[in-house]
Parts: sequence; C-alpha cells; structure tokens
Amino acid sequence: MFALRGIAISFSVFFLVYCALSLAVAVSWRRIHGRIKHYRVHRIADLLFGIRIFPFVAAALITAALTVPSFLLLEPRAIHEPLGGAPLALGICGAILGAIGMAKAVTALRRASRNVSGWTKEAEAGTPVAKIPVLRIRPSIPAMATAGILRPRVLVSGSAESLLSECELKTTLRHEIAHIRRRDNLKKLFLCFLAFPGMRALESAWLAATEMAADDAAVSSAGEALDLAAALIKLSRLGSSEAVTDLTAAFVQSSPSIMNTRVERLIGWTEQREAPQQLSIRYALGVTLITTTFFAITYVHLLSELHTATEWLMR
Repeated sequence: MFALRGIAISFSVFFLVYCALSLAVAVSWRRIHGRIKHYRVHRIADLLFGIRIFPFVAAALITAALTVPSFLLLEPRAIHEPLGGAPLALGICGAILGAIGMAKAVTALRRASRNVSGWTKEAEAGTPVAKIPVLRIRPSIPAMATAGILRPRVLVSGSAESLLSECELKTTLRHEIAHIRRRDNLKKLFLCFLAFPGMRALESAWLAATEMAADDAAVSSAGEALDLAAALIKLSRLGSSEAVTDLTAAFVQSSPSIMNTRVERLIGWTEQREAPQQLSIRYALGVTLITTTFFAITYVHLLSELHTATEWLMR
C-alpha cells in the first residue's frame, strides 16, 4: 500500500503540474513569440522548442526531485492510510496521458519507418555530404528530405536532380544537413510524446522556424540565397509533401504561407539582415546559478511543504 500511495501521489503531482504549465504555455506563448522575433531565427526555433517542452521538463523535475523524496523521507511506512479517490483518479489520468504520448510516438515511428522503406526501395547510393549518406530515390515526392534519427540520411529524388542546377542542389543538400545537425527529427519525436491539446499552433511556429534556420545555415552569400529560393520554387511544383513529413525534414513544406515567407527571406538576404541581439549566455548562466542556489537553500523546507500538500491531497 505504501508503494501504491507513492506511485499515485507522484503521478498526481506530475499530472497537475504538467497540465497547469501546459495551459499557461498555450495561453502565453504568442506574447513571448512576439517579443523574440528580433532574435536570430535559429534561436527563435530553440526558444519555441524550449517553451513547448517546458511543462514536461518542469513537471518531471518537480516529481523526481521533490515529490518522490518528500514521500520517501517524510511519509510514515507503518501507517495504514487508505488511498483517496482524488490521488487515484489523478494518478490514472497521468498514466493515461503518458500512455497516449507513448502511443503517438510509436505510431509516428512506425509510419515514418514504413514511408522511408517505401521511398528507399531500389534506392541508389549517392556521394555523401559532410559524412552523411545520400540516397537517390525513385519517387518524385519527397523531392528532398532528411530521414532517420539514429542513422540520418538525405533522400534526393531523380526529379529533383534533373530540375536543379549544381549550385541549387548543393544549397538544398546543405539545408538538409542543417536539419541533421540540429537533430530536428529527434525533436519531432519528442513532441509526439508530449501529448496535450491546444499546442498545434506552437508546434507549427516551431516547424516554420526550423525551416528558416536550416535555410540560413545553408547560405552564406546573396547568390546562394537566390539558388536556394529558386530550388524552393522549382521543387514546390512537384507537389505537396504534407502526407510524408512525420519524423522527416522535407525540403518543400506544404503550407503556402511558410513557403512564401522562406522565399521572400532568401530573396531579401543580406549579411546584416538579422539583428545582432541575442540571448546572453552570461544572463542564462546567472539565472541558472541563482535558481540552483535558491533550491539548494530551501530544499528541506520545500520537501516539507510539498509533503503537507500531498497529505491534503490524500484526504
């Protein structure tokens, strides 16, 4: 019974914290997004991803670092306290939420594996780029994409090779390599696991930012930017890649607004296009140090207060 109470309390606290923070993120992320638009686009992508995973990370840390220790250290083992209906119901909800997320992640993995297997059937090995394997595939869609998480590779269709010039092909390959270096497919898998309603708009904004970040990483001059814009326009005529983007980074996005924005940014490319303002590493380290020090000083008190709260929940 002691172990059952501990599991129920842990899942209950995780569920309550995760839902509360997720609701706060769903309501407030647009305001934060509006204030960080002057940052470099790759930092915007990192911040949006951090905002999206913050509820899960915070709930997991609070559960592991505070809830479980407070229960193990302060809860009497000899007492025969019945398990109340509230922690049992909340614990079940937390377990169901985790199961839904796991099912979504497994489903996405299976779908991606099935799609990639179909695309790479009868594929031919191309010249590796930055030690990343390149495969020539027969289907025209996706025209170009990054597939795989542990063993990523770039897929290039014969249609893309015939449509693009040598310079255009090189810049699109660099775009896909940027996705691999940023581990965007792994991040997509993690987001599949974090099941919570109302987050689609935030995730869409993050996806758009990742594409623009990969665009910026692929070009270093106005000429290369124009080559990448031309490649976007040419490959978009092959068709939509909407149905094949699960856990893959397709070069051509299905959303016309995202495509237009990317092309406009590339056409207007300049070396000083992005403002130099960015998050200060010293500021981030300072906040981390202050937060760690605060928790270290108040840890025992926090354990006591949390145990009191969970005792109320048990009743």
